[in-house]
Amino acid sequence: MKKGINIWSFGEGTTIKTAIATAKKAGYDGIELSLNETGELSLESTDSELAEIKARLEDAELELAGLATGLYWDYAMTSEDAAKRTKAVDVCKKQLESAAALGVDAILVIPGAVGVDFIPGSEVVDYDVAYDRALEAIGSLVPFAEQAGVAIAIENVWNKFLLSPLELRGFIDSHQSAYVGSYFDVGNTVQNGYPEQWIRILGDRIKKVHFKDYRRQAGGLHGFVDLLAGDVDYPAVMQALRGIGYDNYVTAEMIPPYTHHSEQIIYNTSASMDAILGRTRTGA
Repeated sequence: MKKGINIWSFGEGTTIKTAIATAKKAGYDGIELSLNETGELSLESTDSELAEIKARLEDAELELAGLATGLYWDYAMTSEDAAKRTKAVDVCKKQLESAAALGVDAILVIPGAVGVDFIPGSEVVDYDVAYDRALEAIGSLVPFAEQAGVAIAIENVWNKFLLSPLELRGFIDSHQSAYVGSYFDVGNTVQNGYPEQWIRILGDRIKKVHFKDYRRQAGGLHGFVDLLAGDVDYPAVMQALRGIGYDNYVTAEMIPPYTHHSEQIIYNTSASMDAILGRTRTGA
């Protein structure tokens, strides 16, 4: 497996250039970037700007581990607002196009939400309505994914939607395409489940993996902690990943970064991932 780091793990305002340099220095194989509304990598990025980012990665001998976006929290495929639903589909199309240009094989997609507790004032959508809308939206995007050669990988997040591995598996399979799969987040399952079980159930539907850790006793967003400081059974996770033959990126998503000396989280996480992946010996 390859070791990646998500750009959201860096301090606010960190440029892509700086993040690439730090990720390389910290020993990662790749970096996961984010498509934003505006900025260096955005809905407005031109082909030449994407080519420049790709060249910068190649110069650093670093791969693009994946392409994420936070825009689905603003524009949900399940929203009551039809304009937002349309915008969400357009965001995904741009994400697919950008991923193809950058040479990455899967994008992180949030297919909407029933409700989101950590976003004040977030709308609540009836579960069955959300399911139908998400199914329709992803279905409409499958031809674009297949044409781009980039998989739509659905992340399990705290959206009160697709709450079990069985449900997510069924949602993925209903599209009958190898270009729809899972962007499996290890830490996001711990509050009410066991990631190693999700991995075995989802199997080869998993396109990409996020590494996080979570401490159940803390609860809420405060439960997310440094790798190996929480309740994730990483030996069991690794056994499950190897059991399904997974050999793509495992990418750390460390949110939020440290308040002080924020760059240190990149190095600490790299060392923890080496231990998890068996790249270094632990202990004296």
